[in-house]
Amino acid sequence: MREPGEVGERLKLNSMCGVNLAAHALLNAGQSLRHIHGNADEDHVRSALKDALAGKLPEAISPKTIIGDFAPANEVEKAFAWLKGKKIGAVGDAPVGFTPCLYDSQQLNRYFGVDVRQISIADTFGRIAEVKESARDLAYANAVAAQPSLSSVNVTEAKKVYGVDVALDTWRAEELLDAIAIRCWPEFPTDLGACICSSLGRISDRGTVTTCERDVLGAVTMLVCEALGSDENYLVDIVDLDASQNLIRLWHCGSAATKLAADPENATQSIHCNRKLGVAGDFPLKTGAVTLFRIDRDLDPANKTGLRMVVSRGESIPAPNRFQGNTATVATEPDAALLVNGIVTGGYPHHLVISWIDVRPGIRRMAQILGIPLTEW
Repeated sequence: MREPGEVGERLKLNSMCGVNLAAHALLNAGQSLRHIHGNADEDHVRSALKDALAGKLPEAISPKTIIGDFAPANEVEKAFAWLKGKKIGAVGDAPVGFTPCLYDSQQLNRYFGVDVRQISIADTFGRIAEVKESARDLAYANAVAAQPSLSSVNVTEAKKVYGVDVALDTWRAEELLDAIAIRCWPEFPTDLGACICSSLGRISDRGTVTTCERDVLGAVTMLVCEALGSDENYLVDIVDLDASQNLIRLWHCGSAATKLAADPENATQSIHCNRKLGVAGDFPLKTGAVTLFRIDRDLDPANKTGLRMVVSRGESIPAPNRFQGNTATVATEPDAALLVNGIVTGGYPHHLVISWIDVRPGIRRMAQILGIPLTEW
């Protein structure tokens, strides 16, 4: 369904992301998929549903695949060397039903050279409890100094969030972590009484990759982008489609690094859009040409790597922050409706990585070297 609501309001339905996530789970269960976008009172939706009930399913159409230039092999070999030994800290389990967030640590080490260090939610909460009040208060004060809008957020909730910042950063230093993939809900809002989005943004601003919903493969995708020359990047959902303008909106609930803001000096810190707890960023993402990329598991027995990749391209354009959190409004190079349809019916993950550097030549060469199937639109 189409997302209702005014500009700046919370994402009320999250319908497209929900369909995308369900499609990935269904594909993993061996099902084929079809997708209809629109509201139930729209003529084309009514017609498509009527046809489907009569046995005529919509086509699983997607954009034409393209083949572009390849980066020199030696450049990608340097990327592999950079990736080798990188460490990802994984906190807790993936949320139930979030099949894109499952991973095989041996597979990731075999192909990308990364190691995954797992820690439980209980152990993480233990670390948070050990944070000294003085360290937590200093982290909070530094965050307010960086983004004064934080001072309007409930202080008790905000200090809890920056206690998490300290605990995760201490763990990062102990384990020499290059990325952290964390189960950010439900335990943090329900048990801690705060949403930790802003702490992930702060850690990202300091140079460590972070992903929510314990998306380890998302973290690997982000590290690969960095290895191929990308600067800071971000994990997003496709949440909205405006086919008439060839636009999609990419969003997450407020964990973006402030350096990714359209206006970094005014990267507002606020409350979480759904939980109404502090702290989450609330600002649009920066403009410019963008690459959309994802590494995913592949259950096709003919694919011996067990992995697949998908990549596309677009332009993040100046626009208001459509949904509370972090939004990028992107004019896609392929037809936007076909791109969304291809991602959903192809059962690709609901999380994509948005990078403001064109890393496609390196991705193409990396996929070729590793023998991983690449779909490029």
